[in-house]
Amino acid sequence: MSRRGPGRSWLLVGLALVAAVVVAVWSTRGNEEFPIPLDPRNPGPDGAQAVAEVLADQGVDVIIARSADELEEERVDAATTVLVTDTASLSPRTLDRLREHARAGRVVLVDPSYTLAQEIDDDLHATTAFPDEVDADCTGGDGPAGTDLSGLRIEADQVTVFSDDGATLDGARCFATGGGAVVAESKAQDLVLFGAGEALTNDQVLRADNAAVALRLAGASERLVWYVPDPTDAGADETVSLRSLIPRWIVPGMWLGLLALLGLLLWRVRRLGPLSTEPLPVVVRAVETARSRGRMYRRSGDRAHAAGALRRAARADVAARLGLDRRASAAEVVDATARHTGAPPSQVATLLDDTTYTPATDQDLVALAQELARLRREVRRG
Repeated sequence: MSRRGPGRSWLLVGLALVAAVVVAVWSTRGNEEFPIPLDPRNPGPDGAQAVAEVLADQGVDVIIARSADELEEERVDAATTVLVTDTASLSPRTLDRLREHARAGRVVLVDPSYTLAQEIDDDLHATTAFPDEVDADCTGGDGPAGTDLSGLRIEADQVTVFSDDGATLDGARCFATGGGAVVAESKAQDLVLFGAGEALTNDQVLRADNAAVALRLAGASERLVWYVPDPTDAGADETVSLRSLIPRWIVPGMWLGLLALLGLLLWRVRRLGPLSTEPLPVVVRAVETARSRGRMYRRSGDRAHAAGALRRAARADVAARLGLDRRASAAEVVDATARHTGAPPSQVATLLDDTTYTPATDQDLVALAQELARLRREVRRG
């Protein structure tokens, strides 16, 4: 007996844990929260849990279907309304399945996009408007599918309005604004379009008559199947791919750009000739450079600049011959030259100092050059 005690204890503990898990799962069943906008189990500002709970409190049998398969498992008859939120997840094939299965009941699409409206009928259009308040002012009846919306007013920051080019919207139209209607009925398509999804949200359901409009559209029947489409219901050929997001003109544009680039290359290559060779480096004799500079000085007529160049060259040569520093001033070079040659300092200054004398004519400039050449020869001889 003592040997079986520990084994039985562990068995009892395991059974107790399993029972606790089962009870916890069962007690929380149906209380999951979903962050999808307008989801009936979303308590957040953009959820629609408040409307779903009020409908249930008023005796409406609210059934939530989160996939096309779950929707087809539910019975849809004349006493059933199918409310479809998150219509952006509806693919064309899923829309066809929805309309086929809910043919006997009433289908309400919330905020269908322009693309989805075009899938319903080519003449149907959906655009966005931003009104503050919109009164019902229904035409073609007091409301879609026998509901009475007269005298009500909705408030929403953004709405979708529906219009057509033909007879698609052949039922009641309510809350006219922006060239269309926020609530529109198509008897031919067995659909009711509701473009004020924000009016269903927990955050805005209490504005104006939003709650009354939501309850009358969704609670007009005894049973409400709240359908939240699953994007995975779409077929393999309907899923979004990278190629489907690329505009159609991208591929032709790339081919056109490639052809233009090829034409540019051919155009530029035709202009390229054979390479030319030239022996380097180019040797220019010093006398040619001196003559060229002389011609430029003569053409410019700047005798002062030419005289300064001659004097600087003479001072540098004389200073080097006399052993003076390269940075010796003009006065120092004049004094040393006068002592070396025995010439008067004033005469030497007239030749070497830029501030003493400026040639007025070409002949004066030539005479200065000759005197500087003579002075340099005297220094070399001395």
